[in-house]
This record gives sequence, structure tokens and C-alpha cells, in this order.
Amino acid sequence: MDSPEIPAATVLIVEDEPSIADVLRITLKFHGFTVHTAATGRAALAAAREHRPDLVLLDVMLPDGNGWELCRAMRAERDDLAVIFVTARDAPRDVVGGLALGGDDYITKPFGVDEVVARVHAVLRRTRRTTPAPDPVLRHGDLEMDEGTFTVRRAGRPVDLTPTEYNLLRHLLRHAGRIVTKEQLLQDVWNYDFDVESTVVETYISYLRRKLDRLGPPLIETRRGIGYGLRA
Repeated sequence: MDSPEIPAATVLIVEDEPSIADVLRITLKFHGFTVHTAATGRAALAAAREHRPDLVLLDVMLPDGNGWELCRAMRAERDDLAVIFVTARDAPRDVVGGLALGGDDYITKPFGVDEVVARVHAVLRRTRRTTPAPDPVLRHGDLEMDEGTFTVRRAGRPVDLTPTEYNLLRHLLRHAGRIVTKEQLLQDVWNYDFDVESTVVETYISYLRRKLDRLGPPLIETRRGIGYGLRA
């Protein structure tokens, strides 16, 4: 199964031996990768430009050149591309030369497919650029809610909220600029089925207003018969 540590990734296999390319392609697809193949250096360059893989499994001996030069060409276009050389050339000078050219790893033939999958995961863990974590702070005017510390401040002053008040305000912040219906609030904040007779939303909106409005202008807007939202 795919490693839980590595998000879905795209791998380009550059291998002119069809049987080896097929085994690698089938194995990597089984492990959750998107896989493309190329049998020549020219086809590999075109595939790398079209599919923008995260990693290339690169045979050193190709019909129209060698993997060393192809690695240089690919890295000249994308310095974030991970490369693992796959070759029967196992002399120490070849291994050192391949790594010196910018290869991230070097696998010699014959190899086990489990080893290849493990090496691919290991290289991607080192080389893939992760997406920055989203800002945990929700902001609207002078109101700030830090979802990392579960704190709320208005105009720089702390607002002490109960868990239900916090969840209601968070829902309104996440939908700032929109009117959220009473039905939506009952379902998303309280997990209630809609009940037109329920006054729980109105009650907690009044609690929030009491705590927020003493620190600034009225913030929560009522759209009568529809729902609530945060004023622009």
C-alpha cells in the first residue's frame, strides 16, 4: 500500500526494456502513484515537460544517449525534480558519478520491486516541497480567532467564550460576508435536525453579541427570517 507519509505523486519511468518498464509501472500504480513511461531520452524530455513528474526513474543506457546527460537536461529545466538512476552499471565510480551529477539515489539491476518502492518513498520524503500550512488565524475586521490556541481577540482584547459560543463564532467567521441560515447553524454547530421552534441559535447569538459588542461596534447582522452573518 502507499505510504501515508507521501501524498500522491507522479513518477516518470525512463527505460527501454519493455518488461522492466512494465513491472515498474504496474508496481508503482498499485502503490498509488501516477505513472508515465518513456523508452528514449527524447521521449523522456517531452514527457517530463508535459506531465511534470515529481520523480524520474532513469535508466543510464538509452537508445539515443545516456541517462547522465538526460539528468543534466532535465535538471536544467527543473531543479526540484527528483532523479533515481536505475542501471546495471554497479561500479563504484558509476555510482559516485551518478550521485555527483545530481541523482538522488542509485539502484542497480537486478533489483526487487519492493526495494524500488521503498527508495521512491524515501527520496520523495527528502525532496518534495510541502505546501505551507494554512494560517490558523481567522480574521474579520478587528476580530481574530486563533484555531491553534482556541483564543479569540477583538481590538486586541481577549474574548472569553464557551465551547458552543466559540464553535458558533468560528462558523460565522468561516462564512464571513455571507448570511448563514438558521438551519445550517443548527446542523453544523449543534448537529440538530432543523426545528423551526428551536430558539437555541437566537439564544447563543445574543450571548455572542453581549461579549463582542462591548469591545466595538455591533458585529453580527440578523437577516430576519433567514439567518445571521458578520457585518462587512
